[in-house]
Amino acid sequence: MTTLPASLALPGGAPTQSHSEAADKSALYRIGRILKYTLLALLVTLMTIYTGLHAYVAWMLAHPVVAPLSSNPMLAKNLPYADVTFPSSDGATMVDGWWIPAIGGSSQSVVLSHGYGANREEKWVPMYDLADLLHGMGYNVLMFDYGFASGKYPLPATGGVLEARQLLGAIDFARSQGTGELIVWGFSMGAGTALQAALQHAPIDAMILDSTFIPTDETLAYNLAQSPIRLTDYPTIPLVKWFLPLMSGGFRLDQVPAAAAQATPFDFPVYLVHGTNDRKAPVYLAENVAKVQTNPYTQLWVVQGAIHEMIYRTHTQEYIDRITAFLGQVHILNIAKSLEPGAMEV
Repeated sequence: MTTLPASLALPGGAPTQSHSEAADKSALYRIGRILKYTLLALLVTLMTIYTGLHAYVAWMLAHPVVAPLSSNPMLAKNLPYADVTFPSSDGATMVDGWWIPAIGGSSQSVVLSHGYGANREEKWVPMYDLADLLHGMGYNVLMFDYGFASGKYPLPATGGVLEARQLLGAIDFARSQGTGELIVWGFSMGAGTALQAALQHAPIDAMILDSTFIPTDETLAYNLAQSPIRLTDYPTIPLVKWFLPLMSGGFRLDQVPAAAAQATPFDFPVYLVHGTNDRKAPVYLAENVAKVQTNPYTQLWVVQGAIHEMIYRTHTQEYIDRITAFLGQVHILNIAKSLEPGAMEV
């Protein structure tokens, strides 16, 4: 009997596969699977990092790093002061600050509203210099910390939503000290917060708004454009907005009454100061607020080439002259109001 070789194909049958060919195909299949899962894992990792970056941005927006207080009015400017604590207007939190009384007593007060990422000292403005200036003019001065800057009563930053209630609490405190004429002087988001407080019918007689910032999709995009890390508006802004409530205890950017703040005329005078080279708060914010005001004493000073919150430093004497003239107008207006028939009636 004759036997056929093992490697010889039978007539009409399928060719058989050698062990080496089968092994090669099996190895290729395994490599393909490894590559597929490696690429999938890499994609998931990149997506996690990208998403995590936006979660981190949202966290930092809600919890900015703020330096602790490093001085006080007495050490900085030899101004006697009292440590004060008062509730926000809704009673949800306490607010701490410094009350700097005018020499000999006064019914005129200025509440200083600091910006985002700073505390009541806001040294680059510089707040102590302004407090000293106002004190010399016979004003009581209230300096206080918003929740995102407070070491005692910390809260997330909310673009002015909770901050407006804290500012209203500060205004109520100043009124309780015998204030008859009250001005709010705000910087950056502290100016935007003042506008939000005014929308809630804050009992104020005038506002000074320096480098007004109001958080919106557009102003976030404006700041993204200045960032050294190049992130596109989409999907960055939608992702940050999605994470923000998770990082801030429920605050949503859409809660900020940005449109109303820019479109509401107030019955008191407003002095707006803004620089054309502001890379944090676009100048159109101040222009929008100014153009809808109907009070004849409202003014807008746009400073060519000036940057965010640095106008006092770069145009010191003109800044002082303009603001003191405005405060003088406000005082005359309040005297005139007090002399109107029925003004003294209870």
